[in-house]
Amino acid sequence: MLANKIRMALLLALPVAAATLISGCSTPCNAPGALCAPVETLTSAPPPPQAARPAPRPPAPAKEAESQVQTYAVPMPGDMSQGGAAPQAAPAGNTRIGLLLPLRSETLGRAAESLRAGFMAAYERDKSGFTVTVIETGDPAQDVLSAYAGAQEQQDIIVGPLARSAVTALATSPLVRKPTIALNHPEGRADLRLPEQMIAIGLSIEAEARQAADWAAQEHPNARALVLSAGSSWQKRSAGAFATQWQRIGAPVRLMELGASDGYLSDPELVALRAKLQTEPVDIVFVALDVDQARQLRTALSAPPLGDIPVYGSSSLNPGRSRWQPGPELDGVRLLDLPWLVQRDHPAVMTYPQPEDAANADMERLYALGIDAFRVAREIALRPGKRFRLDGVTGQLSVDFGQGPAYFERIELPAVYQNGVPSPLAR
Repeated sequence: MLANKIRMALLLALPVAAATLISGCSTPCNAPGALCAPVETLTSAPPPPQAARPAPRPPAPAKEAESQVQTYAVPMPGDMSQGGAAPQAAPAGNTRIGLLLPLRSETLGRAAESLRAGFMAAYERDKSGFTVTVIETGDPAQDVLSAYAGAQEQQDIIVGPLARSAVTALATSPLVRKPTIALNHPEGRADLRLPEQMIAIGLSIEAEARQAADWAAQEHPNARALVLSAGSSWQKRSAGAFATQWQRIGAPVRLMELGASDGYLSDPELVALRAKLQTEPVDIVFVALDVDQARQLRTALSAPPLGDIPVYGSSSLNPGRSRWQPGPELDGVRLLDLPWLVQRDHPAVMTYPQPEDAANADMERLYALGIDAFRVAREIALRPGKRFRLDGVTGQLSVDFGQGPAYFERIELPAVYQNGVPSPLAR
């Protein structure tokens, strides 16, 4: 299955090379093209030497002016064959946005292109007063840091990087002195504080799990929760985030890891789980599983009284329109996902063209992230130092930027399966 293969490598066991690049997306990590596999930490790499620079200036306010898009590639260290020419000067009065993406990466190129397409779709709709320069990089963190340092000399706002290792390297460097909108989250370090001029808006499977815990707790106060996963990296992170949030709420929780082979849950373990739930009942279940595993689980537990247990999950339960299967197996399962995928009549979703890669849910999520990345950058330029909210295509966004440490929150859309299709619930 294409969606499962795409989830096996980038993010939320691509080849090992991909696993060292990105992690933290809302999509699962066990497929080529996913964005959340564990990554090699590159925080020890020293930043490139910096020459003295003038004090930073705030982004120029957007005005009615000519807009333009430029693209240039940053040469790899030691590579003089790609004489990546610097962009030409922007029209006077324009806010200059640099979009920093690994478009030359063999592992992340497709993901970066989907994000770029979404960003430019949003730019084309609201481009007056803005100039966008697309800055192509490769994979190495030092390549990205060098490109970032150069972009700060030419741009007012930087959007990127995308790879989680690159975000970590940038966040722990002394480079950030202009508004920077990272497209992923730093690698898991609870003590890491982002620079004041940096905000991280990447999709996060852990954030979805925490939001699902809050949602389930509102609907079932003090419920006994069972958290199920099948052992992959993204599933463990999702299950752990839900359980931690559930414990913070003060309700009892149990974690259980099910065996899986070739993506399918172990039938004997499902039989044992069914027997266990009959003697040790729970009130709700959170499934850190993919959609096929969740369908298998629901079938195994379908008979009353087990079939009546409320089930919650994340966007991993939505494989996209091309893989929806009419049928009752998942009916009633609650999940969180982006309005872009589950609410096509959302005013913001209807505004933008559909991506060319619309059959792939992971790439659609990145396309939607690109749309909201431009919208956030635009609002930061138009409302410097102000808190604002956006009804975005990736969820309800709350942003506070420019007055001390930055703040960002995304509330995704609650949905429920009906006849094999996830449908939005009223907020």
